[in-house]
Amino acid sequence: MTVYGSTYRNTATKTQLSPEETPQGISVIDEQALETRDADSVAEALRYAPGVNTELRGGAVSRLDLFNIRGFINYQNFYDGLPLLYNDWNLQTQIDMQAVQQVEVFKGPTSSLYGAMPPGGMVNLISKKPLPDAYNSVELSVGSNKLKEITFDSAGQLGSSDLTYRFNGLANSSDGQAETSENERLMLAPSVDWHMSDDTLINLNAYYQKDPDMGIYTTLPAQGLFQDNINGDLDEDAYSGDADWNTYEREVLMLGYKIDHQISDNWNFLQNFRYQHGDAYQENTYTTGLAADQRTLGRRAYLTDETTEGFAVDNQLSGIVMTGALEHNLLLGVDYTKMESDIGYEDAAAPSIDIYNPDHHQIVGSALDFAASGYSSQFTLEKEQIGVYFQDQLRIGQWVLIAGGRYDTFESREHGLQYGANVDGKIDQNNTSWRAGALYEFSNGLSPFISYAESFEPVGGLDRLGQTYEPSTAKQWETGIKYSTPNKQTISSIALYRIDKENVLTRDPNGTPYDQIQAGEVRSQGIELEARSQLTRNLNLMASYNYQDVEVTKDNSGLQGKTPVWVPDQTFSTWASYDVFNGPLAGLTLGGGVRYIGEAELDALNSDTVPSATLVDASIGYDLSGLSSAMDGASVKLTANNLFDERYYSCYDGLNCWFGAERSVQASVRYDF
Repeated sequence: MTVYGSTYRNTATKTQLSPEETPQGISVIDEQALETRDADSVAEALRYAPGVNTELRGGAVSRLDLFNIRGFINYQNFYDGLPLLYNDWNLQTQIDMQAVQQVEVFKGPTSSLYGAMPPGGMVNLISKKPLPDAYNSVELSVGSNKLKEITFDSAGQLGSSDLTYRFNGLANSSDGQAETSENERLMLAPSVDWHMSDDTLINLNAYYQKDPDMGIYTTLPAQGLFQDNINGDLDEDAYSGDADWNTYEREVLMLGYKIDHQISDNWNFLQNFRYQHGDAYQENTYTTGLAADQRTLGRRAYLTDETTEGFAVDNQLSGIVMTGALEHNLLLGVDYTKMESDIGYEDAAAPSIDIYNPDHHQIVGSALDFAASGYSSQFTLEKEQIGVYFQDQLRIGQWVLIAGGRYDTFESREHGLQYGANVDGKIDQNNTSWRAGALYEFSNGLSPFISYAESFEPVGGLDRLGQTYEPSTAKQWETGIKYSTPNKQTISSIALYRIDKENVLTRDPNGTPYDQIQAGEVRSQGIELEARSQLTRNLNLMASYNYQDVEVTKDNSGLQGKTPVWVPDQTFSTWASYDVFNGPLAGLTLGGGVRYIGEAELDALNSDTVPSATLVDASIGYDLSGLSSAMDGASVKLTANNLFDERYYSCYDGLNCWFGAERSVQASVRYDF
């Protein structure tokens, strides 16, 4: 059982309504699942979540948490209910899973609570909270690609004071999957709760992460991966970049606080604030074309230098009001986010590379002629969003009803030198988003539900008449049944959904090929099944399945009727874990899982398909106290992802593909005290 502080509220409602009672799809990945599968990143944590396709840029690219939910791509993660920095370029704050207690995936439009977001859903990472009881843990790990890692986690009360704390951290290094690449990380995440009074809790928290090296970002052509190439198949560690021009350094600092005040027996106020600062510097190459010999790849070299600073604050007033037989859990909120990014970009010609006999030391940085390209950029991006929202969560008998809405104002501005030209573009857009849902709890544990939700995303640029665009909006209808046994040993759900996204940019038939109007639409519809069950005292099983049909339903550029890239038609996953409590093997835990990723389209025109893949993962852990009482608190674990080293792929188009994650094995020893 996990006990959270009173500041924790469910992602889907910003209240403490459980996922089983929420009339909209939500998947929860708890700490036990994260630890059993050794999920080291958000991408790995989401591998078994229904409706989510993760690692869109393959296994060798680890600097971004990039995934889509219900067919719509998502770059924007949340951490304890507040958005993380993402500057639309290459600087995204990545939370290391060592600092995460739980991952919650909210399915479908979320704008009625969180403002500008893609319509597929969102991911909220729940941090590890301070604990009143003393707890300490140290873990050492080694593994594939020369992995070396140390993690620690400490919690407890500070003396006899009203302060409790949590402090966890990590340091690791490894070779990357691609040839010549490396990964390094240092992370520290302290947090303190001050129980100021019986009614007031103040939490102070910080997060620091330094990534001196973060692997590669380059691509490979489909020919040589899964399409025929006269030169044969490329190895999984193939790399099209240059060891002397491959750098990605990132440093992120976040400082925050939460104030949770119980105003009265029925009313509560929560303020959640976070300041964020990030820097990223990158040297890289990109592909310009594959020659007729199917082995010579054209390249250009580029660099980016990015700094982003911002803050977010969310104020929530919640209260319980009775009106006859109706119980209202009211939520009123105002949130504000502001971000400013300075972005520099340079681009130059670079020598081509033979991807079958590569020379990874051709580029000399001082010899690159950035001035000749005319692509120089040095500009500032500013964003600001204010949202006012309300929600009424009603209970009447066995009914749970939710209705809410939100009004947002969104402003952004890009100004400075961009690709050799001076720009000063502004967006000033407003939107109102609505949500409603109903769920009925039968006494046998079945809970049918239906819901409606809206989302919006700001759209930049101007049409051929010089007019700004409206936000791109989406609507979802969802219905299904949730099931939970009284003891919560079995939890399952089935959901049918349809999302229609409107105001998508497409070619203006009355303008030039570069003019656009908001006449495009995309439809996503599908079915999701998810189940978790403690079948016996020893055996725990989870399984999920998703079938989705995503289609461009309106378009002026030849994409109507096509399916977007990165959207597999089906996904399936299952994981079983077995604990031994008695006998000579007492303390042993066995785990294993299977993931199926269906076919996806190679490119926007659907000219070919990316093959499906079936992947197997496994883990084995042992509590060493079963050998001797002197080893109480010590344990060992061995995990393997993609156990049979199956080749699989992800593609944006025929020239830009990535290998999936190759087989990785990790062994660790841990001591809890």
